[in-house]
Amino acid sequence: MASHLSHMLTTSLLQPAPLAARLARSELILKGGPDAADLAPRERGDAGTAEASGRRTRLWEFDRSLHCSIIGTCLSTAELRSILAKLKVAGGASDHELHSLAVAVANRREGGAKFLQKALDRRHHAAITRYARAKDAAEVSALWAESLKQGDIPGAYWAVLTHPATTEELVKRVFGDVHMLSHLMGAANRADIRRLRQLEQDNAALAAKVERQQRQLRDGFTARDETIRSLNAMLASEPQPRQEDARPCPDEEPGVTALLRDLNHRLAREAARRERSDQRVSELIAMLAETERALQSSQQQCRSALQELQSVESHLAVTVQPDAGAGAQGLALPGVTLLYVGGRAHQIPLLRALIERIGARFLHHDGGIEHGAALLPGLVSRADRVLFPIDCVSHDAVAMIKRLCRQTGKRYAPLRTASLACLLAALVRMYGAGDD
Repeated sequence: MASHLSHMLTTSLLQPAPLAARLARSELILKGGPDAADLAPRERGDAGTAEASGRRTRLWEFDRSLHCSIIGTCLSTAELRSILAKLKVAGGASDHELHSLAVAVANRREGGAKFLQKALDRRHHAAITRYARAKDAAEVSALWAESLKQGDIPGAYWAVLTHPATTEELVKRVFGDVHMLSHLMGAANRADIRRLRQLEQDNAALAAKVERQQRQLRDGFTARDETIRSLNAMLASEPQPRQEDARPCPDEEPGVTALLRDLNHRLAREAARRERSDQRVSELIAMLAETERALQSSQQQCRSALQELQSVESHLAVTVQPDAGAGAQGLALPGVTLLYVGGRAHQIPLLRALIERIGARFLHHDGGIEHGAALLPGLVSRADRVLFPIDCVSHDAVAMIKRLCRQTGKRYAPLRTASLACLLAALVRMYGAGDD
């Protein structure tokens, strides 16, 4: 009877009907058959029952509300398509329809949930083994906090949910943590926008200050030049003394000498003030130019960061909350081999997990620190694209990469920083719009 019911379900899903009709038909078959009670998903037991049994919770034993987050977070679109193709229910479904089909299948053990269970256990075997050492809910919670801090979410999420010692409170906590990741990305985006606006305001204030100082200096120079012209006109209008009268009278000599001495002193003081003013203007102009260059650099970095955050947020929306929008499309690169040169050693496992999660193959060379430079030609020949972070790779390695890529006809892409967000944004730019 069970085999007959499975055959009816497969035949129903293979009919050329819309997705909603296929899902409704499959639900009617599963609920209306004689053995429907045997196929109904069991409710997840409490923590004491799970821990006493000593076994991990199965996918079909979870509440339906958790299936969406498990499928979207812990399995890639390529893996879902491969699994549902074996069940002959994927057809030409879009990524969102594919996710909806997988969520429906996850609720039925004999309807394909066992295939999803095996795929999840196989993909996250390392995380399951690590979490298996935890003896109680407190140890599981501590391991989850460590995984959350390191950014290792998919495997840890599946390992926590299925662990025998996991309680309902812990399930609610990890579900909420995964849900909040997208909100944190949005908050970081808004902080960068506020920083850009503050820089623009500071630049405008500095420009206004320089303009006021230049206007004050110009007015001072104009008044000084006018005073000099008036004094020169006064001296020119004085009658020239005759030769015999060239020697001033004894009673006039002190006054004339004092006047000349005062004029010379004022001229010297004005000249020194002008030199200082010219120097100050030059310094302010240089400061303004440096500020404008810094602002342009900050604006460029902010634009790049915004693009990276948008790419990461879009990817997280599909990964963590795939039901948030019917038009969301996840990045998938099946069959693509990517070579990553340089970077920081502690980030390489995270980068590898990201690349492999979207279906691509990950190759790595540290740029010559421990890996020999002689390995680069072979790695470049095997890769479809070469990527390297400009802030964490040697100049010799970059020169060698460019030379090898020109020789082999391969394409390379420098990354702004050695970060997950920068790598994901570069992949979206290269492949998200159909770039070959």
